[in-house]
Amino acid sequence: KLTGAGIGVAVIDSGISSSPDLSVLGLLPRVVYTEDFTGGNGRDAYGHGTHVAGIIGANGVSSTCFGCTRSLVGIAPNSTLINLRVLDGNGQGSDSSVIKAIERAIALKQQYNIRVINLSLGRPIYESYRLDPLCQAVEAAWKAGIVVVAAAGNDGRDNSIGNNGYGTIEAPGNDPYVITVGAMKAMGTFSRTDDLIASYSSKGPSAIDDIVKPDIVAPGNHVVSLLAPGSTLGVDPQNAVPLSYYQTTGGNTPSSKFLMLNGTSMATPVVSGAVADMLQAQPALTPDQVKARLMKTAYKSFPTSSTAVDSVTGQSFVSQYDILTIGAGYLDLGAALANKDLATGTAVSPGSYYDANSGNAYLMYDPSSTWDDTDVYAGRAVGGTQGVWGTQTVWGSFVVDANKALWGTKGLWGTDSVSGSRSIWGQNVWSSKGLWGTSGTQADKALWGTSASTSDSDTDFSSH
Repeated sequence: KLTGAGIGVAVIDSGISSSPDLSVLGLLPRVVYTEDFTGGNGRDAYGHGTHVAGIIGANGVSSTCFGCTRSLVGIAPNSTLINLRVLDGNGQGSDSSVIKAIERAIALKQQYNIRVINLSLGRPIYESYRLDPLCQAVEAAWKAGIVVVAAAGNDGRDNSIGNNGYGTIEAPGNDPYVITVGAMKAMGTFSRTDDLIASYSSKGPSAIDDIVKPDIVAPGNHVVSLLAPGSTLGVDPQNAVPLSYYQTTGGNTPSSKFLMLNGTSMATPVVSGAVADMLQAQPALTPDQVKARLMKTAYKSFPTSSTAVDSVTGQSFVSQYDILTIGAGYLDLGAALANKDLATGTAVSPGSYYDANSGNAYLMYDPSSTWDDTDVYAGRAVGGTQGVWGTQTVWGSFVVDANKALWGTKGLWGTDSVSGSRSIWGQNVWSSKGLWGTSGTQADKALWGTSASTSDSDTDFSSH
């Protein structure tokens, strides 16, 4: 059984509090290194990082007992964790702290066999990924042999400029190298066939560079994981998990060990844990080979659309299952482990552009990339009859085509030209009432890792 054994995962987040679930036999900690870039001691005052760490590496000790009905285990329960704290007790941080943490992970790569960096955080895109120091940092990690997994963001409901949540990917998830993860919601069954996209999951393409994101989606709604005692999220009653969730006694008494959160922040460590398992099985895989395999083997059977209703406001949100919403599809770890294909090029996410004359959107991919017409694409066009969405492509057949909302004149691209006032392209996204809301936040203080406050049954989320 693959458990991520021997693989180091750097969790760049709000810290990791101690837990028997993050140890060997409840004794030897598997958090092998801690550094705090906020001036603290590495402990998790917010509760986000511990929850993320549990999704990656909890071993189930706290839910293994007489009377326990389920064991709450992470995706890679024998992985080692590197705790790099960058977010404070309110889930706030800075670019500079995150960049320093990424640089530290690179420096510690050999010592702790760090093969994965988890970034369940993000901030608005202020410039091209080619110029953004945060994106430059994640690319440096990628090129050093570390798989970087980043949250897409939780702004998929944003319709402030008539964009229906499109163009809301956050940095550093806009970087074409990294694996950017959107969130799915399980429907209470063991089958993935009825799972749906979480309406809050941010959609591509990325602002400025128009990179096709997310790359993949994974479970991120109603995720139960480790609670950091006394933390901001841990004491919030709306995140409480009743003891009856995992044991026969206790009823509705809140658990002191687990809490429930929602968001792409929770989907991201699911993928990070999956990557750790893949690297345990095949340590020689490069970051590009990991990304390509995950995308190629992702589950691709989806409905055309789904509707979520906000349980508080009653507002409905319709999600289309196109590549700017679900990327290459739903994480399928079993299929990824069974696949032995080795990508020979880079796995950079393609760019996109909209042709106002034809009314179609098109993909543009790097000449050095592993994607080609025989393996990934059947053609280059995004919309229309020459679309790339054949059954043999990485993206699958579930894209919204020219006669649907995404590509139509009233959809994502707006009724005007590429630079029109209703377009997601160009400078219009930067108005004070634009895609990212008010423009007062400074770049170095804009990074956050806060989670959803309640559920996608459906409610608003403040960040990842």
